[in-house]
Amino acid sequence: MTDATPLIDAPKKGPGRLIAIIVVVVLVLAAVGIGFAVSRGGSGDETVRIGVVGKSDPYWQTFVDAAADEGIDVELVDFGSYEQPNPALTEGEVDLNQFQHIVYLAQYDVAADADLVPIGSTAIYPLPLYSEQYTDVSDFQKGDTIAVPDDASNLARSLLVLQSNGLIELKGGGDAFSGINDIDTEASTVQVTPVAADLAATSLPDFDGAIINNEYATKAGLSSEDVIAQDDPNDPAALPYVNVFAAREADEDDETYKKLVEIYQDTQSVTDGVVENSGGTAVTVKVPVADLRSSLDDTRELVEQNG
Repeated sequence: MTDATPLIDAPKKGPGRLIAIIVVVVLVLAAVGIGFAVSRGGSGDETVRIGVVGKSDPYWQTFVDAAADEGIDVELVDFGSYEQPNPALTEGEVDLNQFQHIVYLAQYDVAADADLVPIGSTAIYPLPLYSEQYTDVSDFQKGDTIAVPDDASNLARSLLVLQSNGLIELKGGGDAFSGINDIDTEASTVQVTPVAADLAATSLPDFDGAIINNEYATKAGLSSEDVIAQDDPNDPAALPYVNVFAAREADEDDETYKKLVEIYQDTQSVTDGVVENSGGTAVTVKVPVADLRSSLDDTRELVEQNG
């Protein structure tokens, strides 16, 4: 605003001069306001809208408060299912979303011909196996049935978990896109039944075991102490299952969005809340964005090959 000061102090030269001064000052103020809005988010809005699934999880309010302390206004937009946040981000209804791992993101990008990309890692949630009948994987008997989530990305991951724990065999060793038909039933101990992810926990009594997403396991009162098997979050092969903040590719370098990732990763009360909300199973991670992008590109190729 220093450029406007000489105009305000200048000698009066009638109404025309005054109007000119007002116009210049208004234009300067408008320019400053526009620049500030752009710096707050790629959409040009001062409020950054983040799509989530599970807005009521306590750590989200902790995150919103931490962002406010840094001068960033965050509005959480809660979606009722995993299928909704990515189309909303693509259409510009939200500025970011945070609910998915890289495999899920790659599948969406290919199916929708979209350009959503990861701009920061949050946590990896090992996919756990529970049972009301057994306390160890060695207890399962030939012919027992295990329920697994029926969405493609979690189904394949579930099968890999079961294979790594000796309960099934996958033809050719399996990969991130294995399906029920890839199970070698003769060589496997258990049978596998896909169910809706949100029904796996309530269906547990009906099966000898069930692989249940952390979100639904926690809501069902299950904790890390109840887990009898899971995948290893430290395995490099687990990178495609790291959860991420996603943005439109055009916004990947937005400084405000990068700052929000930093706030999420570096605020202890947020990360502690994430772990607590998962029943102690989540592992918070800081993965270089370049590695996330590389994993996304590789996984997109696999999606196209298996399309």
